[in-house]
Amino acid sequence: MAEEQPGTLTGTSLDIATENRFKLKQLFPTVFTETKNDKGELVESVDFEKLKAEMGLFTDLFESRRERYGMDWSGKKEALRLIQTPSSATLKPCREESVNFDTTENLFIEGDNLEVLKLLQKSYYGKVKMIYIDPPYNTGKEFIYPDNYSESLETYLEYAGLIDGEGKKFSTNTANEGRFHTKWLNMMYPRLYLARNLLRDDGVIFISIDDNEVSNLRKMCDDIFGEENSICTFIWKRRQNVDSRSKNGASLDHEYVLSYGKQTNAKLKGGEKDLAKYSNPDNDPKGDWMSADMTGLATKDQRPNLHYDLIHPITNINYGCPTTGWRYEPKRMKQLIENDEVLFPKNPEGRPRRKKFLADLQSEFTGKSSIFKTVFNTHATRELRDLFSGIDYFDFPKPVNFIKEVLTQSSIIPHGSYAELDIILDFFSGSSTTAHAVLDLNKQDNGNRKFILVQLPEPCSPDSEAFKAGYKTIADIGKERIRRVIKKLNQEEEGKLDFGESNTQDRGFKVLKLDKSNFKQWQKLDPSTPVAEIEEELFKHIDHISPKATPEDLLYEILLKAGFTPTEKIETKTLADQNVFSIAEGALLLCLENTITKELIDAVAESEPMQFICLDSAFHGNDQLKANAVQTFAARNMQREKHNQIVFKTV
Repeated sequence: MAEEQPGTLTGTSLDIATENRFKLKQLFPTVFTETKNDKGELVESVDFEKLKAEMGLFTDLFESRRERYGMDWSGKKEALRLIQTPSSATLKPCREESVNFDTTENLFIEGDNLEVLKLLQKSYYGKVKMIYIDPPYNTGKEFIYPDNYSESLETYLEYAGLIDGEGKKFSTNTANEGRFHTKWLNMMYPRLYLARNLLRDDGVIFISIDDNEVSNLRKMCDDIFGEENSICTFIWKRRQNVDSRSKNGASLDHEYVLSYGKQTNAKLKGGEKDLAKYSNPDNDPKGDWMSADMTGLATKDQRPNLHYDLIHPITNINYGCPTTGWRYEPKRMKQLIENDEVLFPKNPEGRPRRKKFLADLQSEFTGKSSIFKTVFNTHATRELRDLFSGIDYFDFPKPVNFIKEVLTQSSIIPHGSYAELDIILDFFSGSSTTAHAVLDLNKQDNGNRKFILVQLPEPCSPDSEAFKAGYKTIADIGKERIRRVIKKLNQEEEGKLDFGESNTQDRGFKVLKLDKSNFKQWQKLDPSTPVAEIEEELFKHIDHISPKATPEDLLYEILLKAGFTPTEKIETKTLADQNVFSIAEGALLLCLENTITKELIDAVAESEPMQFICLDSAFHGNDQLKANAVQTFAARNMQREKHNQIVFKTV
């Protein structure tokens, strides 16, 4: 019978229709789907044509359907539409919560990760080396995300208390809802789609998941990344001891980590070969070697040329032929013997082996095992507890060494060289284990990895230890963890001799917070809108900059929307007696002064930036001055290469 919810007793007699549907679902689960009713609500329904086909009762209608392989669900079209809807939000800098704000290239972004991923598209498109995420597992407990496609930002702002509203909250997802899997797919699909855009061509994504959604996640990733770009579905043995509380006798000791490349050329480092096996007991001039098997893998019928008797050229001992033959054909075997690279045993019953020299290795790495089993969940709890003075502030964090093992598979430091900048992204950052792992690993191998973390300011329960300690949100816990890790690493280096390596370590992070734009957005009006309303909307845009916006707020919003990262080097310089921000060594010049002069325009043109941006209001309605500015840059561009033109814009 269909199960009732624990602890509840229905006040009605048996629902026959529900019971019949339950029985039918046990026999034919594939015929059940989700469709929208007349009210636009998602309801579970039966595909009767498919039911007939399952029973062998084919109809012309079913046979005429166009079949295709793929993954579909109710809401996928809306998810695709959501991906294509641009965000007008901004990321506001928060100096007081940051560490080394002006010099760091690490980011902690507080906000809804969907909006944030949209905002990062211009500045980080194709720049991220590795993404690791640990998303909600959809275990039947609640997870939250903005459910209404049309008001994602507004819902978030109200949720985070950044604007007044009707107290809207993010939606929840529990196992007793009809849209259980659909809601999870609709949440994940646009985020993964946008994440793929951010990966470098050799970039890799790793996604932790458990049994609840692993099959759906795999199909969804095949859809987004391409089945041919699947690298491996790793298994992580997260539990050290079996679960004695199991209700069905099975102890779920593992989780999965799906890995995909941006393109088919993406690959992992692999596992390190055991070089301790190599030595040189006979002082061979070719260097260290190890004894290697020379038996083949093919039968005589398959490879007759590999089946022959191997005879010692001096002792004439015949060692015969293995049942699977030798690995090398006679000509190659003769060369190995002449080069003294074959080890002949004294016993005729023994098996000749080959000297395999370390110098001949093409790589120090072998295949990476698909099973992670070096660290367990208990280590993660202990790590976080140690950082926070023995108190548990976060449930089910990932172990630092587990994330480091994943990192080392995709962010590789060449021997004896300083690593290029590898950007690591985690947009379900939780307690900030990824940042902890990046900082630790950089210290360990002198790496130059940078992290971007995104976390929703999900409220901590008022009765939790975290809330009592002053951490109001999960994001607050994550930020504090990074601060404590930085402090710990710096303390470990105090008193040590500085050989220059510590100067390369970026131990800071810049906090940015998702918020509505500092510029009033023009609202599209219907052609039938009364003239009075159109005039009112126009008057709103006479001064379209928020009076609460600081110059730094404007600076960071313009940076993002001009395609520059918020970690670019920013300097202030004086041109024609006015202050101008110089970004990325002068690639962008930005003036936020209230007045623009001809002298400033000339000075900017002389500096030859890639872009110059200023406030439209700074022209004070002087169209002639603006036209002169356009002509000044056009004249300068006539003298420059086509790919090196100055772009002039106003906001």
